[in-house]
Amino acid sequence: MKFLWTTIIVKDMEESIKFYEEVVGLKVVDKISAGPDMNITFLGEGETKIELICSEKLKNMDPGNAVTLGFEVDSLDDMIDFINKRGISIKTGPVQPNPSLKYFIIHDPNGIKIQFAQHLNGK
Repeated sequence: MKFLWTTIIVKDMEESIKFYEEVVGLKVVDKISAGPDMNITFLGEGETKIELICSEKLKNMDPGNAVTLGFEVDSLDDMIDFINKRGISIKTGPVQPNPSLKYFIIHDPNGIKIQFAQHLNGK
């Protein structure tokens, strides 16, 4: 399994980008419009990746739910079987937001969201 990214729900995308660029030293590597009210920005190169999501719908989210750790798996179906055999409930998904990615989310024992994702189409 490979660590993919940490997802953070942010209230102000530009303020957050400025912080992660100027203070942390990460570079913007991709920006995605995921609908009329959702913007996603990926920062970081190599092993360090952060995904910032800004959406009016999510701005009032409980801060305890505003962080997700993402991990890449070879087979999402195998991981779902693995999770189900342990009696862990899937909280979200599986979801396929675009043709090249499919994922599902569980919670760790502390309530932190853990995302397992499979890149599709050889990506």
